Amino acid sequence: MTEAEVIRTMREHLEGQFPKVCPACHRRFAALREYLLTTEHIGPAISYDVELGDWTPLRQLGTLTYANCPCGTTLALSSQGMPLSQLWPLLNWARLETKRRGLSPQELLNYLRDEICKQVLAEPGPGNP
Repeated sequence: MTEAEVIRTMREHLEGQFPKVCPACHRRFAALREYLLTTEHIGPAISYDVELGDWTPLRQLGTLTYANCPCGTTLALSSQGMPLSQLWPLLNWARLETKRRGLSPQELLNYLRDEICKQVLAEPGPGNP
């Protein structure tokens, strides 16, 4: 996989998690773009499977990134539900890239999260040409 393919696959999965609703204030995030504009990242992105050394999980714990809703509630975007046929190539790419780039898995995930955010936010939003 190329970095562009990894970002595309991850982005498509994340976009599939919308609409998303905050369980506390019931704010509705119609799309990933709105979510990124409205929430604030908290902490690093983390792959619980990779943290346990499992690069080919049969029952994934998942990769998560957390953000705070304006009301203060912590929300998460996750790799849960991603088919293993998509997840394993992503994790294999990450395993190889962490070695090649000299990054920790967490540093690579944060980089990918930032790249997805830049890509999504660079596109015009609804009503903004």
